Amino acid sequence: MFISIIIPVYNVEQYLRECLDSVVSQSFDDYEVVCINDGSSDGSLAILEEYKNRYSKIQVISQQNKGLSGARNVGIKAAKGDYVFFLDSDDWVEPNTLQILFENNSGQDLLCFNGRSYYENGFKEEPDKGITEDKLKGWDYYCKYALVSRKFHFVCTVLRMYRNEFLIQNNLFFEEGIYHEDNLFTPIACYKAEFVKVIPDCLYIYRRMREGSITEPTNGQKANYKRIIDTVYVSNKLSYYFIPKIGIDKLTLYREIAGGYFKPFTPGIISQYGNRDADIIKLINWTSFKSVSLYPRHKIFYRLLKIHPIAFRLYFSIEEIVKSLKRRK
Repeated sequence: MFISIIIPVYNVEQYLRECLDSVVSQSFDDYEVVCINDGSSDGSLAILEEYKNRYSKIQVISQQNKGLSGARNVGIKAAKGDYVFFLDSDDWVEPNTLQILFENNSGQDLLCFNGRSYYENGFKEEPDKGITEDKLKGWDYYCKYALVSRKFHFVCTVLRMYRNEFLIQNNLFFEEGIYHEDNLFTPIACYKAEFVKVIPDCLYIYRRMREGSITEPTNGQKANYKRIIDTVYVSNKLSYYFIPKIGIDKLTLYREIAGGYFKPFTPGIISQYGNRDADIIKLINWTSFKSVSLYPRHKIFYRLLKIHPIAFRLYFSIEEIVKSLKRRK
């Protein structure tokens, strides 16, 4: 079998049919659909069972709620295809997506493609400019594109097809119980990949601003604070993993890790979780923090945070005001 489509499902009865229809209507037929019902309390399971009875390619696995990472991991372990494709249950794929992926298969560890956003008000965002690259090393691919400004963030797992054996052999699973799991998964997957291919085709449609979606900002100080905590946690984990590595260019990664450390203390973020600077500072691995603060601007931030978060925020606010004034000229 060529490909396994893994769809985590949690309380998406309003959108699930559109997602499933986009898959079962594909002209290419050498695939399976692994749906993981992650403890849904609405009508999602009934819809899954309906489609399972209508389409033999669909299997349904039910479990208690473990979150997106836990559901994806179950899907990886159940997948029988040579390749794995992650599809979120409120999103959908374009017609002929599977045929295009099949025709561009060259035995690569990662086959990367384009996507666009769809907003609940009906606005269809133009996709990013398509890219064509062949026979890249995974880390070269990461360093070349991770920091390129895009509407659809590079780090998103759904913008790639993965060779199943590559995932299993390298124990590439998603860390459970955290937000920003893609930010942790993608750099390591790219580092491990020997062969990456990039195609310009826009295949994935991402639904934005759905109420209750875990990929969109949630109301409530507790949830927002958890997001901030996990930003620092992911930065720590990436630094533990990559700093000891030798023989690779780490500058792109360092910029992302440093950004994860600084982000909780920026004025726009601090208001989301209240004055809990001291708690967050305790979580930072300062040895790693210092190692990834390679740029003059980062070093200033590092010193200011060591003095006091208020000093950092004041500097950051002044910097933003200066930038705003320059833009007006």
